[in-house]
Amino acid sequence: MPPLTDQTARSGGPIAPEQAALTFDHADLSWEVFPDRQAISGTATLTFTTSAPLRQLVLDLDRNLPVSAIEIGGRALPSGAWRNPEGRMTIDLPAPVAAGGRIVARITYGGVPHVAVRAPWDGGFVWSQAPTGEPWIATAVQGEGCDLFWPCIDAPRFEPGRADLHITVPRGLKAPSNGRLIGVDTLPDGRTRWNWQARQPNTYAIALNIGPYEELTATHRSRFGNAIPLHFWHLRGNGDKARALFAEFGPMVDFFERAVGPYPFADEKLGVVETPHLGMEHQTINAYGNGYKKAPEGFDWLLHHELAHEWFANQMTVADWDDFWLHEGYAEYMQPLYGLRRDGYARYIAMLMKDRERIANRHPIVSGSPRDEGAVYEDANGPGGDIYFKGAWMLHTLRWLIGDAAFETVTRRVVYGRPDPRPGNFAPRFTTTDEYRRILNDVTGTDMNWFLDTYLRQAALPELIERRDGDQLALEWRAAHGRPFPLPVEVQIGDDIRRVPMTGGRATLTVPAGVPVLIDPMMRVLRRLPADRQGTTVTNR
Repeated sequence: MPPLTDQTARSGGPIAPEQAALTFDHADLSWEVFPDRQAISGTATLTFTTSAPLRQLVLDLDRNLPVSAIEIGGRALPSGAWRNPEGRMTIDLPAPVAAGGRIVARITYGGVPHVAVRAPWDGGFVWSQAPTGEPWIATAVQGEGCDLFWPCIDAPRFEPGRADLHITVPRGLKAPSNGRLIGVDTLPDGRTRWNWQARQPNTYAIALNIGPYEELTATHRSRFGNAIPLHFWHLRGNGDKARALFAEFGPMVDFFERAVGPYPFADEKLGVVETPHLGMEHQTINAYGNGYKKAPEGFDWLLHHELAHEWFANQMTVADWDDFWLHEGYAEYMQPLYGLRRDGYARYIAMLMKDRERIANRHPIVSGSPRDEGAVYEDANGPGGDIYFKGAWMLHTLRWLIGDAAFETVTRRVVYGRPDPRPGNFAPRFTTTDEYRRILNDVTGTDMNWFLDTYLRQAALPELIERRDGDQLALEWRAAHGRPFPLPVEVQIGDDIRRVPMTGGRATLTVPAGVPVLIDPMMRVLRRLPADRQGTTVTNR
């Protein structure tokens, strides 16, 4: 397998000026998949609107998928009009395109796509075999990006406004994918072409899933009054286990609609497909490969985590990977919150404490500069697993600090762009940590920069220093670089728990001699503890 270039292995980061001038209006993507030789052929018709004059169209595509033909506006280009030495393909336009102009490019390509060595942590195709002997194939490309199997602009904010997908597979196989099923064409030799249409799909969430699937369907009646089509494609022989998992769909989506807001893609479907890798948040067709194992908490954590991403990744997408915590921190936090709603506070805090043990605190969660996915996801030089676990704990602390109502309003405004989402009054949107900061300050009516700066822009956790002098207990926050940190804290004196303001980061309490004292007895606050383990390595998607 030829190695990927650095360009193709990287997703996101700084945007080329020629790409920044494009709005991605429509992607019409056709693939035929050849399991016997682990190859694909593809045709991509891409429509863009320009915001500046352009003489070249610059796209991302793995050079190991050679391009055989390109048309611009229906006009075939000579073979010398494009070049793709490192995975960033430059196409010379037949004529300059003015600002506000339209470019329609039809690109024919194919070959042997990159194979994922350890999906979903390594991106590419997974060529597997179902227990019944048929081909079982999936794509998972979050880390390396969409350019592993179709020409795109490989950065989060370049989602096509609409995508039409056409997937041709051998006889007897099915190809569930994103969005609504428009129809299935049966070709003369028995092959089938599966036609799907999706609105504004996340680029890495466009996915191929091919196998000898059976399908479960139902309709969920939303608390918002609309109907949500539920679909689960599972392998033959897994029917009983699949039906048990399918029974979890309704309660989970009801939780998210109560905690966050309307399921974002009810006009298409809520879809899940069994895959030969662990899982990924592929919009309206989440990949599931958890082997039907329930967590000790009594539900399938993988199903829940990937479903969370329909709100926190697919409806709300970060404009740059630097803000990746908004996807993963929220999705991680939703699981203990689900435990709270199901079983109460003991379950909630027990789940959070498992996350607490995995916080590393090596690097800040947010840098403030454009970053590619790998630079954020790796543990050696980026925040790595802290975007999940530290992000979730920050949200736990924030929810306690500002209260449920304010926390839910902040979350809804970030996810939907408004505090009152209803089916039909919102669309997928992009966000940033800076926008989150503005929304938080607006909803609370206070300056919360000290809170976000300490938890997101610093690696070290704040530490609460305790000093006893007779009957006086002095408390003082120490945050990185002496930053202000006026976070209140609960103190238990005897049987009484009180919330102590920490104005200026300090407080002094009178404690009678011999009365036991506990600081933060309910574990509300993310802070440095003596028992903290540093340097934990995590592998979580």
